[in-house]
Amino acid sequence: MRVPRAGLSRDAVVRLALEQVDAGGPTGLADLTLAKVAASAGVATPSLYKHVGSLAALRREVALVALDELTTASAAATVGRAGPDALRALARAWRDYARAHPGRYAAVQLAPDPDAPEDAEHRAAAARVVALVGAVLHGFGLPDDRTIDAVRVVRAGVHGFVLLELSGGFRLPEDLDRSFDALVDMLVAGVTTLAAAPSRPAPKEQP
Repeated sequence: MRVPRAGLSRDAVVRLALEQVDAGGPTGLADLTLAKVAASAGVATPSLYKHVGSLAALRREVALVALDELTTASAAATVGRAGPDALRALARAWRDYARAHPGRYAAVQLAPDPDAPEDAEHRAAAARVVALVGAVLHGFGLPDDRTIDAVRVVRAGVHGFVLLELSGGFRLPEDLDRSFDALVDMLVAGVTTLAAAPSRPAPKEQP
């Protein structure tokens, strides 16, 4: 017999979802279901609809928590730093967060719908992360038209490494920390080169 948790609320449902995501490791987000959350709350699944409209809405709430946590950790790691030092600190903060909270890190990767009104808060949270990365990369003297390129390259590089690490994709015995440092050194060199490259000409207007 299930014993319902007293005072079930939207925040309580989100906390239970986060517990499920954390317990599931790297696949915690993918394995999240309303039925699992309802079972942990001691209620029937339809009872959750009083607090969250759907599984997609609940996943969005998890993503909001994860994005805020990652932004806070990234800001703390990079405060008072600039240029390569800031980028190295940022990359380490991302990797540390992903290893400590692999399920929540997966939620960070959820992309909000650019047009859906219900995703407005999600878009704002994601934009704060991008803005922080942009601020870190600004210390390299990047021209405005290359900043988004650098943001994408850095995100792809760190995320690719972390994803392989979390999934057990690195099987050779060599030290992973050393390899990660090598990746970050390459990203620093790449962003430095990008900052020194000539700006791209503006596209010609069609007659």
